[in-house]
Amino acid sequence: MTRHDPDRLADERGALTQHLAYQRATLLMKLEGLDDQELRRAMTASGLSLLGLVRHLTVTEHGWFLSIFGGTPDPYAHLDEQPDAEFRVGDDERTAEVLDLYRQTCARADEVVAGGELDDVVTTPWGAEVNLRAILTHMVQETARHNGHADLMREAIDGVTGS
Repeated sequence: MTRHDPDRLADERGALTQHLAYQRATLLMKLEGLDDQELRRAMTASGLSLLGLVRHLTVTEHGWFLSIFGGTPDPYAHLDEQPDAEFRVGDDERTAEVLDLYRQTCARADEVVAGGELDDVVTTPWGAEVNLRAILTHMVQETARHNGHADLMREAIDGVTGS
């Protein structure tokens, strides 16, 4: 993913999708230059790592865009059984595969979004109605929030800061 500044004169759909793309690319930029050990390093008392953030955002993108909005089965539903399981990456999982899955999930999410209208409404598994506009807004916020975590973790690993 290459990061491009969002068009500040974009229409609503363009603004939402471009800001999400920007935040996704920012996350991946935060990982550049780090080795496998650094990406997996627990940076909080709860064990959160940079690669764990990627896993969480993969699960979240899949959940909102592909499962809830797109209607595909959720392969991550079993993670609800264990606290914070979606933030964990197993020792047997290759870093490149975790990153590739994030990129693939984002690309599939973009296809689902392209096929929908902002006012299209779906019902969540917990019974709430939500439209595509709200899902996009939530994912921009969710990804940006975790980019803040990634900023702090990256600085603690090697002192690198920046946007």
